[in-house]
Amino acid sequence: MTILQAIILGIIQGLTEFLPISSSAHLVITPYLLGWEIPQQEEFIFDILVQVGTLGAVIVYFWKDLLSIAKEFVVALWHRAPFATPQARLGWCLILATIPAGLAGMLFDDLVESAFGSPLATAIFLLGTAALLVVAERLGQRTRTMEQIGWKDALVIGLSQVLSLFPGISRSGSTIAGGMLRNLDRPSAARFSFLMSVPVMAAAGVFAIARLFGQPGGAASLLPMAVGFITSAVVGYLAIHWLLRFLTRRPLYIFAAYCVGLSLLVLIVTLIR
Repeated sequence: MTILQAIILGIIQGLTEFLPISSSAHLVITPYLLGWEIPQQEEFIFDILVQVGTLGAVIVYFWKDLLSIAKEFVVALWHRAPFATPQARLGWCLILATIPAGLAGMLFDDLVESAFGSPLATAIFLLGTAALLVVAERLGQRTRTMEQIGWKDALVIGLSQVLSLFPGISRSGSTIAGGMLRNLDRPSAARFSFLMSVPVMAAAGVFAIARLFGQPGGAASLLPMAVGFITSAVVGYLAIHWLLRFLTRRPLYIFAAYCVGLSLLVLIVTLIR
């Protein structure tokens, strides 16, 4: 992987990690459409590391929220009243929401990694993202805020995140849709989605770094990996800010239409080739 490729893919990751259009799909489809020959193992690890870059964007953007949740979570435990405050309860909900994807990732690691090598499968999964967004807009009542999230909501959103292990199913799209199907308003569903990404992305990053240094010549990939990491973090921060403002006024249909269009483009290119 060249530095130019790392920059381009880092920009794409930063833009698409938080927009509900599947960053993993774009990281699979972009090299395919541009004819880049990137080794699958290196590409898979790079994809995870740039996701960690966008994790940095989440932490910087929501550091006050994260600090408040962590502080009240610990204080509530210390006083043996773990659910005493809304922030403490939110901390437990975030933990619960991350468990399903964590377990599924460990159980189906090989299956997920093989899917990253198939642009055709990715294009088909993109249609699934579009369907989730449309269903959420049609069925969600959007009458509740993040402060009203309970354990049932966290579990539903967590289960929806399992779908995003496959490239083409947007993590933010599936979890925002899961929140909206529990009648959260769009900004609340998005904020919870971004906050719950922290532990999952952190675990994936540790896993990817271990694999990077465990493969022959892995250290030689450090420079483009680092460039992609920094690029995705900066662009991701800007994307979070833009999306939260967008969701206060607009529905998700435009993202569903984009997913359908990109899927059809990949399918047409595949048939031509």
